[in-house]
Amino acid sequence: MEITFLGTGAGVPSKERNVSALALSLLQEENHIWLFDCGEATQHQILHTSIKPRKINKIFITHLHGDHIFGLPGFLSSRSFQGGEEELTIYGPKGIKQFVETSIQISQSHLSYPIHYIEIEDGSVIKEHNFTIHVKQLDHGIPSYGYRIEEKNYPGELLVDKLKAIGITPGPLYGELKNSESIETKEHGTLYRKDFIGPEKAGKIIVVMGDTRYQKEHSGFVQNADLLVHEATFNREQADLASRYFHSTTQQAALLANNSNVKRLIITHISSRFQNIQYEALLNEAREIFPNTVLARDFYKTEIK
Repeated sequence: MEITFLGTGAGVPSKERNVSALALSLLQEENHIWLFDCGEATQHQILHTSIKPRKINKIFITHLHGDHIFGLPGFLSSRSFQGGEEELTIYGPKGIKQFVETSIQISQSHLSYPIHYIEIEDGSVIKEHNFTIHVKQLDHGIPSYGYRIEEKNYPGELLVDKLKAIGITPGPLYGELKNSESIETKEHGTLYRKDFIGPEKAGKIIVVMGDTRYQKEHSGFVQNADLLVHEATFNREQADLASRYFHSTTQQAALLANNSNVKRLIITHISSRFQNIQYEALLNEAREIFPNTVLARDFYKTEIK
């Protein structure tokens, strides 16, 4: 899996940062791409990447503020022009269907693919093939949600030495045993996979948080994440301002990661009041609490291993 940040700014676009959008590529697992939020000009940002709009088959909207959804009508229309025919599913708060359908209807846009809408609420659970997505309502001025993406566990490794010990040398039987509950052999009778497979390997956990005030109660939702993507609209000196506007600071995001056994934190949704020269200071504020932190910039890309 791989994440590409298409927009990392808060509120309004700036010369250095577009507004919110990120893409989660599942090329090996699903051969698809999931988009989280779609701020204004997201489709322009995509042009600077290798992402193909027709590969995006799911869009997850955290909340309905304009800097997270104003890019949707244009993207959906362009996806049609660029050969997208596969159904697209949009997950988001109540109102997302009305917003999209009104935009499409009034602009008389004609899409070459169907859209399926699922309006989420606190506690929603989404099952998607190899993934389960849990939804949690956060603390923002309007309903805003976090998405916890849990990949299913991988089968354990075949215990080759154990097979060799009973006289089974490498060959087709190895593959048959790994892919079946049991197999029949002439020399060894019935062999059960559970007896020759090591422990399962844990799937990855990614948490993408929408806009929110810091709440220590969010710890359970992000617990043990391999990657936490969290907003950091303000710096540590602006905690009162952050609370007033329902946002978080750099250090609040880091505190949540530090208290939740998170492996890696990426902070994003940076206010346009901060300029390039200040980014290192913002990052250092977070790293004082949680060293394994990255401050995302537009087009920052990272693999989730």
